[in-house]
Amino acid sequence: MKKLNVVIAGCGDVGCELARQLLALDAFDVWGLRRDISKLPAGVKPIKGNLFEIEALGSWPKRIDYLVYSASSDGGTEEQYRSAYVDGLQNVIQRLEDNNYAPRRIFFTSSTSTFHQSKGEWVNEASTTEPVKFTGKIMLDAENLLNLSPFKSTAVRLGGIYGPGRSRLIDRAKKGQGCPKSPEVFSNRIHMKDAAGIIAHLIQRDDNGFDIDELYLGVDGHPVTMHEILQWLGEQLEVEMDNDNYPAPQRGNRRCSNDRIVGTGYQFFYPDFRSGYSKLL
Repeated sequence: MKKLNVVIAGCGDVGCELARQLLALDAFDVWGLRRDISKLPAGVKPIKGNLFEIEALGSWPKRIDYLVYSASSDGGTEEQYRSAYVDGLQNVIQRLEDNNYAPRRIFFTSSTSTFHQSKGEWVNEASTTEPVKFTGKIMLDAENLLNLSPFKSTAVRLGGIYGPGRSRLIDRAKKGQGCPKSPEVFSNRIHMKDAAGIIAHLIQRDDNGFDIDELYLGVDGHPVTMHEILQWLGEQLEVEMDNDNYPAPQRGNRRCSNDRIVGTGYQFFYPDFRSGYSKLL
């Protein structure tokens, strides 16, 4: 049986985990496009390239069944964000068109920063998006660019990704830096393994002929306050938390529903922050 070709453009943390999951299924050949190909997992076919330069996108396979755009920004400026999520995506779409590629679907790792709600409200895929910050505006621009392309596409708006190498909250808890219980600041978490797992799941559903929506929220099923996360981490680490002298980490302060992805039959490796962080600790 002929394997499906998947190109992961911007094969960083999530892309590498996705590659490992797809290769384990033995039904896919996976290409990983990044500048430093030495960091690609075993079994991934390397594409040494730079998404930000249309003439430097590397050598692609002759056929692409699925393309996953999973870039990350080189920094936190507006220019760097636009380069990573809009300009790079435009370069990839242009390359696909110019070379008459016909992927069945493009998947894009977007962000819940596209939402503007900031008072603890529940949001889902049908909620309005009027972001105030440039990060959310740029992600929305990228989603719109993809929707206007000639290819079928699906965006997965990921929440706060944690996992191996992404231990910011653990590092904070080790220092005893808690945050006040009030006002509540909600966070939506997703383990790296599930961020990749959702996309692997959707690729398989699409391949099997099931309908795929154009948008999913990639978060676990339990939005939680930053105070609760830090308190729990402190308890596990046996560190007393100072909740009076440190503000809550900046978050969008909304609660994201994952009902749509759960409705497709996806089963989370880590359905809440406790199960995910327990593994890391």
